[in-house]
Amino acid sequence: MGEFRPVADALAYLAGSWRVARTVRDLASGDEGRFEGVTLFSPLEGGGLLHEEAGTFTWQGVARPAERTLRFLPGSSAGTADVRFADGRPFHDLDLTTGRHLTDHPCSADLYRGEFTVRDADHWRTVWRVGGPAKDLVLTTDYVREG
Repeated sequence: MGEFRPVADALAYLAGSWRVARTVRDLASGDEGRFEGVTLFSPLEGGGLLHEEAGTFTWQGVARPAERTLRFLPGSSAGTADVRFADGRPFHDLDLTTGRHLTDHPCSADLYRGEFTVRDADHWRTVWRVGGPAKDLVLTTDYVREG
């Protein structure tokens, strides 16, 4: 690790379709789940990208369809993004100009700590460490550009 690819414009880099593989580890119970699917970043009217993720989440041997939608809007400085939930609530900031970004998202009494790393033009990763009274999780997601 340790080698990251700087990205001048996060939104331009993310645009398009990505294959997604995510592991979810519950550090308290030792259980592990997996999500496999596709994330599409498509243009939003007025700027930014609509992030639509769909696939299958398997937890304790049970596979279920799963999806989520986020909005990646232009950030406060050139090349950055302001990530929001589908309903417009703030999620986190994103700055990939060094190829690596750390961010936090408080959620009730739990804290989500995210690390975003760009490996090359077609591979990036997120690692979210979730801690608090309700959760003790690590979510690791690898993205591979399609087509």
